Amino acid sequence: MQIDKALMVLGWLAMAAAAGIGAANQTMIAAQSEVGFVATEQGVPVDGSFGRFDAQINLQPDNLQASTLFLSVDIASVDFPSTEAQQELAKPEWLDTAHFPKAEFRSTRIRALGPDRFEISGTLTIKGHAGEVVVPVTLKRSGTTTFATGQLTIKRLDYGVGAGEWGDTSLVADAVQIKFKIALSGLPSG
Repeated sequence: MQIDKALMVLGWLAMAAAAGIGAANQTMIAAQSEVGFVATEQGVPVDGSFGRFDAQINLQPDNLQASTLFLSVDIASVDFPSTEAQQELAKPEWLDTAHFPKAEFRSTRIRALGPDRFEISGTLTIKGHAGEVVVPVTLKRSGTTTFATGQLTIKRLDYGVGAGEWGDTSLVADAVQIKFKIALSGLPSG
């Protein structure tokens, strides 16, 4: 069970680690990994993603209570279907990438929910606004690759995303779904 918990932590870290995991012998398979979000514009879901991430980890597989993780997302690496909307996202009303180039997550607790199901609690900071979130994670092994998947919903207005006229949730919904599928190699089977 402790190995499964360790795999969960590494899977979630890989979500924000396009360059790989900081722990020895574990590597994210970038070509098989995805980190994205779904925003709703005038009732229509629109998918986007982020391309650059960094992670720092202090993983103690036999003592997850003492383990920590820190994730940093390069907000300017956002990819959105419309070039015009992508340029708009960089502006102060939205992500304000000039003043807030990173979004960050810092763990506060990790716990098992059942076989191959876990949650990581922590603080998510976007545009200088911090909020507590809980991220559910599911693990699935295929050969030597472990996939960590999950999703959570945040309210963009809690983080100051979409200010001014864009605070009207009939244009762009407040709820934004963050989702990920991370492929990892080099993890022991549990």
